[in-house]
Amino acid sequence: MNKVVLITGGSRGIGAATALRAGRDGYCVMLSYREDAAAAAQVVQAIEDTGGRALSLQADVSNESEILRLFEACDRAFGPLTALVNNAGLTGRQTRVDAMDAARLHRVFATNVIGSFLCARAAVLRMSTQHGGAGGAIVNVSSAAARLGSPGEYVDYAATKGAVDTLTLGLAKEVAAEGIRVNAVRPGIIDTDIHASSGEPGRVERLGPMVPMQRGGHADEVATAIMWLLSAEASYVTGSFIDVAGGR
Repeated sequence: MNKVVLITGGSRGIGAATALRAGRDGYCVMLSYREDAAAAAQVVQAIEDTGGRALSLQADVSNESEILRLFEACDRAFGPLTALVNNAGLTGRQTRVDAMDAARLHRVFATNVIGSFLCARAAVLRMSTQHGGAGGAIVNVSSAAARLGSPGEYVDYAATKGAVDTLTLGLAKEVAAEGIRVNAVRPGIIDTDIHASSGEPGRVERLGPMVPMQRGGHADEVATAIMWLLSAEASYVTGSFIDVAGGR
């Protein structure tokens, strides 16, 4: 049986690095993207160039119908799902809570929290032995912000990642006897495009020296942790967190 992984937000950053690693590890890779079709196509091409199988599909994970369409496309292309990486996420520009409006909060929570729940639901319905599946693994991409709060920058984003941590713990216990392991990684200051989208492209350079390891991290370093959690080497690991944050 094929190993099949669906990675949300797989066109850039941690998602792209994970997709490339998964392709090298023999997974069929379905990746979603929200806007950047060209970047997603490049990831797919890179996987295919090394003999792997991959497909990308535009899907906004804050939209339930688009999530259903994404998972159904994966079913048709590759067969039974064996792994999900809940990676898609966004934040707003750096600001204090007293300057946030409801529209921003709805947008960030809809993608980071509701999207993660709905993707997890779709995966469980396919992988759970209770639903006729053969088991599998889910890795949620949280953030060190869930522990640190991100004051003065994006407390809303940090709060959504706290919710992702709770989802990880609760779902892990809920489906542990149904053949599904659920874990999370909590990246710290990682060199990806998310910093530019929040208004500070040089954030890694500014904060990296303050990390105990005195540098920012790389997307590949997070992808390595994600792939270990998906692998058989982590067969007795569920409801757990790997902080990939340089000691922060």
